[in-house]
Amino acid sequence: MAIESYVVVHNIAKRHNIGTLARSATAFGVSEVILVGRRDFNAFGSHGSTSHLRFRHFRSLNDARLFLKEKDCDICGVEITDGAFSITDHPFKKSTAFLLGNEGTGLSAKECEICDFFVYIPQYGGGTASLNVTVAASIVLHHFGVWAGFSERIREGNKFVVAERPLKQMSRKYCMETDDSIIEERKSRRESVSSGFFDDAKNGASSANLLDSLFADE
Repeated sequence: MAIESYVVVHNIAKRHNIGTLARSATAFGVSEVILVGRRDFNAFGSHGSTSHLRFRHFRSLNDARLFLKEKDCDICGVEITDGAFSITDHPFKKSTAFLLGNEGTGLSAKECEICDFFVYIPQYGGGTASLNVTVAASIVLHHFGVWAGFSERIREGNKFVVAERPLKQMSRKYCMETDDSIIEERKSRRESVSSGFFDDAKNGASSANLLDSLFADE
């Protein structure tokens, strides 16, 4: 089975980071970007790279985890935790999905629960406590591509050759789904709320309101 990489997008505070992250994802051979929460996203900064990526949507982290496990895929949290491996150690065994935390607070407890292991990016200067989420994603995805032995893209002059765009471009991006998948999503949402999966459910906040806040403008 071919080695693949995925990026799981959940609770990223700055909407424009999705577009920039998509640009890095396509550069480093990511198979799919998995959106958890709202299906719409801001493609600013992608420079057209979103047309070269597959996007898949899930209402909850648990649904995303089940899909990835069906793919026999490890879930790697990018976070400084006890026991986290340095990304330079390339602690990978098979296809891997990378979950990056919120720019300000990092990975939440619920996000950490679905991770199989964690990596962190060593820093050598003392001027900042952490990296921008898209910068961190670029470093991690590049290391994974080196470990996996992905084929380097052909070059022409001083740039890499861009493939023809396979998907129609839209000014406002949206991860499209079928009627059946939306029905299944609503069913899963009700089950998740009843089981207390969402952190804020016990505080009286609905799952819809919680998810709608994930990509709110600053």
